[in-house]
Order: sequence, then structure tokens, then C-alpha cells
Amino acid sequence: MTRARLTVLVAYAVAFTVALAVGSRVGVEHPIWVALWADVAATLAIFAFSLAFRNSSFYDPYWSVAPLFIALYWAQRPELVGVNPIRLVMVIALIALWGARLTWNWLRGWQGLRHEDWRYLDLARRAGRAYWLVSLTGIHLAPTFWVFLGLLPVYVSVAAGREPFGYLDLAAFAVTFGAIWLEARADKQLRRYRLSNPPEGEFLRSGVWARSRHPNYLGEMGFWWGLWLFGLAADPGWWWTVVGPLGITLMFRFVSLPMIEERMKARRPAYVEYAKRSALVFPWPRGG
Repeated sequence: MTRARLTVLVAYAVAFTVALAVGSRVGVEHPIWVALWADVAATLAIFAFSLAFRNSSFYDPYWSVAPLFIALYWAQRPELVGVNPIRLVMVIALIALWGARLTWNWLRGWQGLRHEDWRYLDLARRAGRAYWLVSLTGIHLAPTFWVFLGLLPVYVSVAAGREPFGYLDLAAFAVTFGAIWLEARADKQLRRYRLSNPPEGEFLRSGVWARSRHPNYLGEMGFWWGLWLFGLAADPGWWWTVVGPLGITLMFRFVSLPMIEERMKARRPAYVEYAKRSALVFPWPRGG
């Protein structure tokens, strides 16, 4: 396992180096475009490791690692003059907390280089020879773009917005921190349930899982909406960055969650009836 972790660490060190090289040499000046080019270059570097080791799960930590580096890059730009320092520190701290929790959750559930996310294995069976093209576009590049769109409000918060700190910032903090707490709570309860060796075919439906079939996804969606509220507080003129959290929400709702639901119903017969009388994501009766 130590060797596997070192391999992943090397992969991300290479990706970070590639991002720095591309970011410093790309022929654009605006920090959003610089960050995007560097982000794509780093993603391609990780894809090279996925391809070399025949395991697309090399990309799994990228979702939680890249945002903090992008936010820190934007926060040290010259455009910073006039940005509210309380908002800046708050946003960076929340992204760091979210990223650390999500990365740690991945790490403790990771089983080494032979372990690969079941969704990727399903895609490989369906795609056949075209799998690595699907992996490049669907598993690596698409999430990178979705996350980048979700980070656009962060640019406003830490580098461009000039509005004073106010009540909307407090609401944004409550939503973002609450979302992180919900994710952590859901993951803790799920881990404890799995370690309890539940009967075959059973599933978790207590705690925060009693009100939503996927409270961890609800927390993840809430995190991105909270960041958008920070951007809105920093400069309402950037309201259009709502495309970020909206896109991520739609991705979860119509791509990730249907795959999980299909798997749950196939492996746990009682889940079919349970799904008819429970909320998919948002905790209201028979909702989703």
C-alpha cells in the first residue's frame, strides 16, 4: 500500500509541475484562462498515469485536490486590491476543509492500485475498445470542466469582487459549512454501518440517511451552491456564475445518482420499494 500511495503522490506531483509549467507559459493573461489551461494540463498528466496503470481511479482525488490550488493562485493575483479579506480567508478555509475531508475519505477507502471505482468498471464493459476515449472525455476532462465552472464564483470572492462583507456572506458560510458537515456526517455513518457487517441485501436508512437516500450528494451540491453565494455577495454582477453549481447539480442528478440507484436496486431487492417512498436527495417525501 505504501508503494501505491507513493505512486499516486508522484502522479500528482507531476501534474502539479505540469500545471505550473503550462500556466507560466500559456499565451493568455487573464487568471481565469491561465488557471483553466493549467487545470486541463494537469488533468491530462493524471490521465497519462491512469492509462499507464490501466486504472482511471488515479483521477479520483483530483476533484478534491485541484480546487484549493486554483483558489490560492487566484488569491495571490495583483487584482486582489479591494477584495474583502474576511471573505477571502473564509472561502479559502472552507475549500481547504472540504478538500481535506474529501481527500481523506477517499484515501481511507482506497485499496491500492488494483482498486478501481465500480462505475469505471461498468463503463469499461459497456464501452469496450472505446473505453480509454470515454475515460479521457467522461471520467477525466468532463469533471475537470464541471469543477472549474463551479470555482468561477471563487475567483469573484478572492480576486475580483469589491462588495463589503455582509449578511449574504454569513448565509453563504452557513450553507457551505453546513454542507461540509453534512457530507462528513453522512460518510461517518456510512463507514460505521459498513464496518458493522450488515446482513446481505440491507442498506443504511438511519441517521441523516433516514431523510435522504443520498445525503452525501446533498452535501456536495450544497457546497458548490454556498461558494456561488459568496461570489454573489462579492459582486452581484457575476450572478451568471450560477452555471457552475447548476451544472454540478445536474451532473449528479442525471448522471451519478441514476448509476448508483440502478446498482442499489439490482443488488438490494428491498431498495426498490424503499425508493418509492423516500427522497432521492432533498429531504421531502417522495421527492428528488
